Amino acid sequence: MTSTLPELYIAVDVEADGPIPGPYSMISLGMAVAGRPDLTFYTELRPISDEFVPAALAVSGLDRDRLLREAPTAQEAMSAAAAWVDGLRRVGRPVFLAAPAVWDGMFVHWYFLRFVGHSPFGATGSGVDLRSYWMGLTGSEWARTRQGTIKQELGLHDMPHTHHAGEDAAELAQVFDAVLRRRRPVEEA
Repeated sequence: MTSTLPELYIAVDVEADGPIPGPYSMISLGMAVAGRPDLTFYTELRPISDEFVPAALAVSGLDRDRLLREAPTAQEAMSAAAAWVDGLRRVGRPVFLAAPAVWDGMFVHWYFLRFVGHSPFGATGSGVDLRSYWMGLTGSEWARTRQGTIKQELGLHDMPHTHHAGEDAAELAQVFDAVLRRRRPVEEA
């Protein structure tokens, strides 16, 4: 039986200091609900390993030494993130959303399983990928599905992509909300 509560598309953005979780660390996590700018979550995380790729770390602008001293542990941060997602269940059914879902989803799912024991997004950690959704909605080729292109086609201006996980999650939530408003209602047969 499906709940009568609406789906809540939770835009997720991750900043990391390398290409994969485990050997490298997720260093910040942002989440924002599409259509609900009042529902956001942000945390930084203490790195879990000594390994990092300087160029990857530089993208976020975060200070690794500060994170090692001051950021919550991965267990603390991911427990707080899971509690936030679970708290949304009183108003809707959480659905993971990312751009790209493969990158952000890989880190988020791994971190939830490793540090919380389960993911609030389900056993598979699956969710919606903005680019794939846009392809299906518009018939666009993959090359025409970059977030900047989608924003341009939707007339969304002055929405910078800052590589701050909280700001970028809020940006993605706004973009997906505009995408949802653009789609046509499914006609009943």
